[in-house]
Amino acid sequence: MSMSAAIEFRGVSVRYDHLPALENISVSIPSGSFWGIIGPNGSGKSTFVKTALGLLTPYEGDVRTLGRVPADLGSLRARIGYVPQYAQLDFSFPLQVIDVVAMGLYGEIGLFRRLTRSHRERAYRALDRVQMREFADRQISALSGGQRQRVLIARALVVDPSLLILDEPTAALDHGSAEGLYDWVNRLHEEDGMTIILVTHDIGVVSQYVDSIACLNRSLVAHGRPRDVLSGDSLEEMYGCGAMLFGHGDVPHMVVSAKDAGKK
Repeated sequence: MSMSAAIEFRGVSVRYDHLPALENISVSIPSGSFWGIIGPNGSGKSTFVKTALGLLTPYEGDVRTLGRVPADLGSLRARIGYVPQYAQLDFSFPLQVIDVVAMGLYGEIGLFRRLTRSHRERAYRALDRVQMREFADRQISALSGGQRQRVLIARALVVDPSLLILDEPTAALDHGSAEGLYDWVNRLHEEDGMTIILVTHDIGVVSQYVDSIACLNRSLVAHGRPRDVLSGDSLEEMYGCGAMLFGHGDVPHMVVSAKDAGKK
């Protein structure tokens, strides 16, 4: 296992109720890189992330996250920021934005411990990083979808992680908000140098930003630089023989023909 890798899988296979979710995955994600994880629904993208975090245990193969087996991360777990696909948060509950961000510190200070001034200052700094400090005293319910997503990222950033994992962060956003979020995440990577892993369906847009892409369809179809990986063969293996990527302005888009869309 490489000591410079943020996440490394060697021959990893994962099952749900004896059904294969990932099969023989081997990949190394270097520290300080920006990776996109792409693939169709049910391809194992979220399973990959959960396995790296130790939320799922493989039945075959070895996993290292920040150089350790996920179950043995210990204090290193605080260096990982994670925004799951479906936030476990009731946005109708009367919470201020600053309190939502401070929730990211509960693993460090305990669930029912009172926040100190120092903790709140850290929460404000996290909001600064996502350009949301002016909303600190707003109710989370009063924010737009894109603003809420930035607050959830701030909650992940409050621990000053070296590894940030975003699982479908634009799933509930419109196209314009999604592109804005991708642009902002890219700036965060460039300015802070942290390792970022972005799980997404937006192949064309994300390919403009990431250093590398891993294409999943239970197995690892391909991985490497976007321009090398996003070939017809890789897309066909993930999405079916009707898949293609075409240029339109600055942003490439994927098309899957109707007759082939349901084949995989």
